[in-house]
Formats: sequence, structure tokens, C-alpha cells
Amino acid sequence: MRDAEAPIAPPEELITREELQLAARNHGMPLEALRYDITPVGLHYLLIHYDIPFVDPDTWKLTITGRVRRELALSLEDVRTRPATTVPVTMECAGNGRASLAPRPISQPWLLEAVSTAEWTGTLLRPILDEAGLEEDALEVVFAGADRGVDGGQEQDYERSLPVEEATRDDLLLAYEINGQPLPPQHGFPLRLIVPRWYGMAQVKWLRTITAVAEPFGGYQNVQRYRLRQEESELGEPLTRMAPRALMVPPGIPEYLSRTRVAPFGPCRLEGRAWSGGAPIVRVEVSADGGNTWGDADVGAPPAVTAWHPWSFRWEPKEPGAYVLCCRATDALGDTQPLQPPWNLGGYANNAVQRIAVSVIA
Repeated sequence: MRDAEAPIAPPEELITREELQLAARNHGMPLEALRYDITPVGLHYLLIHYDIPFVDPDTWKLTITGRVRRELALSLEDVRTRPATTVPVTMECAGNGRASLAPRPISQPWLLEAVSTAEWTGTLLRPILDEAGLEEDALEVVFAGADRGVDGGQEQDYERSLPVEEATRDDLLLAYEINGQPLPPQHGFPLRLIVPRWYGMAQVKWLRTITAVAEPFGGYQNVQRYRLRQEESELGEPLTRMAPRALMVPPGIPEYLSRTRVAPFGPCRLEGRAWSGGAPIVRVEVSADGGNTWGDADVGAPPAVTAWHPWSFRWEPKEPGAYVLCCRATDALGDTQPLQPPWNLGGYANNAVQRIAVSVIA
């Protein structure tokens, strides 16, 4: 049993058996699916920390408790009869890009595919918290799922908290549908939390309790996981909103094993998606020489302020040969993707520019 956050693989080790087990249970979104405004359910990325719990919808209850003036116990029918909202939300795993770091933290070995956009339907969280009545001393709101396991040597339910000011935003959703259909088991049936603009660790699945607390929550997933730090002894900075990122649909066709791209010589339309949890995307740039020179792409409007922007770029290679295509996004706060990945112990928030090797043939 591993106690450390994310052990580091030696340089010569390509992948561990543990990582292979995780990769077999979880899956990313194929990058060609970036063509969809809304990711089809079967292509939406998945990260499941423990086992998928079996939940009986007839006996399931959502309990709102803790530092509230009125405790609530809601059935699924109670939740579904409340006013419904549907919102497209881009969701990215905090570990997206981890497998590209050197040295590599051992965990779910994401490359770039741990992102998707779905239309989530449910009822807004804030009116329920208002009905329960948060006490004045409520500092955080803790969300607990029905999934249980061992992490860092501790047996635990998956629990995450949000500061009260985040939990009472107007766009947090208790979702019971994805893309117009009931949540499948792997996506958190019967109810999950949706926190637009935050990394995926905040989107608690199989939700069963919401607890207002008057002091900082000390659960493992808050104080040990999902923090930016260089050493295990550091407290680190907690992860919150998604860093800006652009991704490109790989052009041409792939070589089966390496996935190296092969494209015919001539004009080529490059396209993809860009997003940021901090602010809207205002610029996407594309490079065909590994990041030495850049040109501006055309950036379109997102399906919603909580979803990714489409972008496109006309690329005309000067001659047949080998190219390295890159793309990078800048948001309205001026935050731009770095050329080199920022390293941290957990392998989180690696938003370095995407690089795609392309062989252009006559």
C-alpha cells in the first residue's frame, strides 16, 4: 500500500503495473472528439477513484446537514421535481498531462485526453442551501460520495469541500442527467455535483451528503491530494480552477502504434477547442515549427460561458517533411500556456502546449 501522494517513476521505467490497472479502469476522450461541441456520453473522459458503487434510487437520499438551521433529506424524486437547469460544462481532470512530466509521478497516466464537455441537467445547489439555511459561522461545505476506498493508508469516502463563497455561486448544479439521459453508473448515478470552471476532483459523484462546517475540512482529498507542491512535507497550494489550455484535433491519419500523424501535402485546416477556468479565452495561437513562431487562430464563441471555445487555423506547409504542430491559449486575465510543463509532486495542472508530430507527404 502506497502512503505517498504520488511516487516518482525512475527515468528508465515506462509504465508500472499499478498505472496500467488505473488506465484500464479509466479512459480519456479521443482527441478527434474535439470536433463535437458536446462530447457524446460514451466518449466523455472518466476518472473513478475507487469502485463504482451500486445505488438503489428508490431508497437513496441526499442529506443536507451540519451548520444549517434546517436539515433536509431529499429523495431523487424530490430533487427531480425542483426547477431544472441544463448547462454545457467543460470538465478537465487535474492530472491531465501528468504522463508527460519528467520525472513522472505514478498515478493515472493521462496524456492529454482527460477533458470533455457535456450538457448536465439538474437543479441548482444554491436554492437548496438557502432552504437549509447556512449558519453564519459556516465556513465550508463538504460533499461526500458513496464511493469508498483506501488512499494514503486511510480508509475513506470520497469527500471534497468548497468554501462557502464557492458553494453558493449561482451556477453549481446537482445533476441527474448527462446529454439528456439519466446519469450512467460510471458518471455518478443517481446524483452528482457539477462545479463549472473547477478541475474534475471537485465534481463529486454518487452524492449522498452535503455538510456545512465551521472550520476548514481536513479530509484526505482536500489536504493531501490535489495540492501543488514540490515536496511531500509541504502544505502546498490547493487546486481550484482550470488553467488555460488549447487542444488540437490531430490532422491527417495515424500510424497505428505510435499515433504519429501522416498528412498529404497542401492546405490543411487545423481545429480544436480552448478553455480556462479563470476567464474566457481571448486568443489561440498555432505553431508549425515546435513553438518557435506563432500565428493567430480564429476563435469562436463557446456553447456557454462554462464551456470550451472552438478555434480553427489554415495551415499551409511549405514543403513535404516533418513538422511539429503546437497550439496555446490565452485567457482574458492574460494567462498563457507555458512551453514547458510546470512540475509538481502530484503531476497536477500541467497545461504545457500540445505538440503533434506530423509527416507531410507529397
